[in-house]
Amino acid sequence: MTEVATTLAVEGLFIETPDGPRLLGSRCLTCESAYFPRCEICHNPECASSDIQDAQFGPRGRLWSLTIQSYQPPAPVISSEPFQSYAVGVVDLADHPLRVIGRLLTDNPEKVEIGSDVELVLATLGQDAEGREVISWQFKPVDAG
Repeated sequence: MTEVATTLAVEGLFIETPDGPRLLGSRCLTCESAYFPRCEICHNPECASSDIQDAQFGPRGRLWSLTIQSYQPPAPVISSEPFQSYAVGVVDLADHPLRVIGRLLTDNPEKVEIGSDVELVLATLGQDAEGREVISWQFKPVDAG
């Protein structure tokens, strides 16, 4: 069995921890504003003193909105070959005042419902021009049972 080479879609946006994957962002310690991806200063106009620290976000959330990507987007977007429709969702992260956009990892994107619980996972988007599997964050619907 040969091992397939992998690469990250974007460096510095996510990591794998002993407790599972996390998104890498920042949080202002003064006003509690959260940001993904990281930022250097607080963008809250009501914040009196920007005190930005690195933060990790995830793994659970609730699907706030979604759309189905029914046509293959042009490069540099990575998608499977042959192309299969996929869902893109906006997720309210649990325990964090933050909404994040990401692909939904599901075989039936049309059956995913707004309001569903989801979990952050790292999964393959497809292959790049060198044949490496491109890994990124995605959200997987959590079974209610």
